[in-house]
Amino acid sequence: MKLQGTRILLTGAGGGIGSALATQLASKGATLALLDRHAGDADSPCRGIGGANCHAVAVDLLDPSARDAAVEQAVATLGGIDLLINCAGLMSFRPFAEEDPATLERLVQLNLVVPMLLARQVLPRLLAQGHGRIVNIGSTFGSIGFAWFAAYSASKFGLRGLSEALRRELDGSGVEVTYVAPRAVRTQLNTGAVYRMAEVTKMHMDEPGWVAGRVVEAIESGAKDVYLGFPEKFFARLNGFLPRLVDGGLRKQNALMAPFAREG
Repeated sequence: MKLQGTRILLTGAGGGIGSALATQLASKGATLALLDRHAGDADSPCRGIGGANCHAVAVDLLDPSARDAAVEQAVATLGGIDLLINCAGLMSFRPFAEEDPATLERLVQLNLVVPMLLARQVLPRLLAQGHGRIVNIGSTFGSIGFAWFAAYSASKFGLRGLSEALRRELDGSGVEVTYVAPRAVRTQLNTGAVYRMAEVTKMHMDEPGWVAGRVVEAIESGAKDVYLGFPEKFFARLNGFLPRLVDGGLRKQNALMAPFAREG
């Protein structure tokens, strides 16, 4: 997909991967509509991009009627849509037995249900024009269920499944689906406990700009599945074949992670 002139709807552009992604896509000549809670204030995700190629639409993605209206507004502003990128998300790092039920619901809604509903809303337009792409930003945790990240892992497993099933359903329609799975990334989603845990366990963490660059490459090349980082992408594949082997490999790391998870 050539990005020059491509009309893109992007969530999660307020920081981290999404912010870097918006900047890189705009530099390629794409026209962006960014759905974000801070679209109307000084922290607008279009800040620093500017020009007529970036339009910020204020919305709480967890508010169904507001979200539906915002998508319609964004598509009207763009004059159509060629590409949807689901990048917004939440993360929780704590023992599952201690999770707040309300947090669980918000996390699953934003990480999985919202991408499903956004894809459903724009898909008729993409099918009618006979071309387009849906990009879902997943995680290594969507292939390997990590202790202390149970809810987050579950939501990303679901997003990976959605991407795979929808890709097969849309085969031959001209509408493609790309799933990108980064490993840990240095973003504001991470708490201090996560960073302390990452240091002790020597967890690899990538910069948002680097990850955004790989997403752009995936879009331009028409990739279907992209797993980022070695050895994480190897273990993501291995877990699909020999999950009990990975159980043993993670046992020591799980014990190291436990004290940090309980800080919350």
